Amino acid sequence: MQQPTAGGRSTAVPSLFPSQPSLSADFYYTHRIIEDPEWSLITVPHLTELCLQHIVHNFEKNPILDRLLPKHQRKVLDRLSTSLPLTVTANLISDEDYWKRCCTERWQVCDISNYGHSWKRMFFERHLENILKCFIPDTTDPNQVLELIPLCKDYVRKLEVDQFLPPLKVDEEEVRDDLSDTESDFGLGEDSVHHYDLGVLITALPHLEELHLTYGVKDCGMNFEWNLFNFTYQDCCNLAAAVKMCHNLKVFKLTHSKVDDDKTRLLVHNLLDHPCLVELNLSHNLIKDKGAQAVGKLISHSRLEILDLYNNQIHHLGAQALAQALAENSTLKSLNLRLNCVEDKGGEAISRALLTNTTLQSIHLGSNNLSEPTATLFSQVLAQNTTLMSVNFSCNHLGLDGGKQLLDGLAANKTLTEFDLRLTEVGQETEYLIHQIVWANWEAARLASLQHPPAKPL
Repeated sequence: MQQPTAGGRSTAVPSLFPSQPSLSADFYYTHRIIEDPEWSLITVPHLTELCLQHIVHNFEKNPILDRLLPKHQRKVLDRLSTSLPLTVTANLISDEDYWKRCCTERWQVCDISNYGHSWKRMFFERHLENILKCFIPDTTDPNQVLELIPLCKDYVRKLEVDQFLPPLKVDEEEVRDDLSDTESDFGLGEDSVHHYDLGVLITALPHLEELHLTYGVKDCGMNFEWNLFNFTYQDCCNLAAAVKMCHNLKVFKLTHSKVDDDKTRLLVHNLLDHPCLVELNLSHNLIKDKGAQAVGKLISHSRLEILDLYNNQIHHLGAQALAQALAENSTLKSLNLRLNCVEDKGGEAISRALLTNTTLQSIHLGSNNLSEPTATLFSQVLAQNTTLMSVNFSCNHLGLDGGKQLLDGLAANKTLTEFDLRLTEVGQETEYLIHQIVWANWEAARLASLQHPPAKPL
């Protein structure tokens, strides 16, 4: 019989039954194998592999990625944890696959088309946005933002912050009295609800081009109070000063934030002669005529191409100021005044401006209490203007005669490709005939674009 040895091998040992007849050695001797559970056929890893494992496990203390060969860098990056401190990875790792893992492990929906098709940019923009949305003044440590600036400043191009939390501590008298809607509208208790000052942050982001802000609280539930939705005058001062210093800013959106005339004028004062701003969105606010007059001044002293004042409280005086600026402007391409109350005095003023304006391509005047006088004058615009491509008059009371006037104006028009007349009472036949003309223009424009495609940028 054989005696087992280390590693599962065995040696022969005498038979347990030596008195048995010895027919043959193989017949009277048996084998007993005792397996070593630690013994394996797997070969010892290469020294290179052991070194790479060590580098991965100690990367936080000794990040030597740049000293490795490209093939070894790839192996290390594929194994690195996404929970490593940003102080280690931010300015060292540029590999998109690593940042893709960081994004997909943190957020369920990841569309990099909104971030210049860059996973690293997505991670830092969304990470910074999350910090700002959860920042509580006088409670959250400001270093959370300040320490992130040198790590993210080279990658942040756009910030979309749809929530700003107020301080936890509010004025005791305000709590007792439980501010009414009217008191909140007049800004009482503003001293207690100032929000985080973006000044230090956005002026330290040299590549910031878009800023989308909403001052309010999401999902407040049963804890609703009006002062949670109060964009204070001090907030406006801080923001206006910061935006003025953000010289590369191209798009500025401040929506659903109760921006009134005084705050609009303050913002405009700091945006005059801005070198890069091309889009301004102040929709869903409380802007009236004085605020619109200030915006009109901005149109005349800026390079704005897109202006959105949707859902405010602008009447004919404000519309007339915008029209005066529009008549002289040579950059604005899109104007949205939907859901205001410019009425026919404002509509006629805008129509006259478009008789001389040669740059505006799209205008939205839906839900503005417009009627036949505006339609009559606008028919002249359709007949003479060769720049407008999209017009929206929906939800106004233009009437049958107004519709006929617009149809007559369109007879020789070859540029308008969109014309929304829903709920304007112009009549089905007129609306159908207008649709046919506009469709023919659209088809002609499509064929022309196929024959002469736009040149690709260099």
